[in-house]
Amino acid sequence: MFAKLRRAYFTRKVRRQAGSCGAGLAVNYHSRVTANTHLGANVNFNGMIIAGEGRVDIGSYFHSGAQCRIITSFHNFDSGSFIPYGPGNEDLHYPVCIGDCVWLGDRVMVLGGVAIGEGAIIQAGSVVVSDIPAMAIAGGHPAKIFKHRDAAHYERLKRDGRFN
Repeated sequence: MFAKLRRAYFTRKVRRQAGSCGAGLAVNYHSRVTANTHLGANVNFNGMIIAGEGRVDIGSYFHSGAQCRIITSFHNFDSGSFIPYGPGNEDLHYPVCIGDCVWLGDRVMVLGGVAIGEGAIIQAGSVVVSDIPAMAIAGGHPAKIFKHRDAAHYERLKRDGRFN
């Protein structure tokens, strides 16, 4: 009973924070998004923090593990008016685009300016600093591709509507 109430509370909170949100959102643990966050249908968060002013687009049937983070804003250290970096009004903002059916393991960090393609899986504890193509399985610091999903099997499941 308590888990159901907690999920309802966190889901309503994220739905109010997000710029847009598809049907079927499930937020199972404390999560925070920005008004620049746009969520597809059947997104599942298990503890996601989205920070910064960059736009974040997350596709349908996305799943996150616990304690994941997407960071879209960075201090401008190069042309700022102070050292080690300029004040907040000089921050740089970069978008993040995550495709449909992406799965992030626990404690994955995604930095701004990155696209993660449809069906990709990111290993727990990874830091994504560059684009990950569709169907790739990546992990590490920085995340590197070490395998690809079976595309024919994936497409067959997708065609049959076998979504979770």
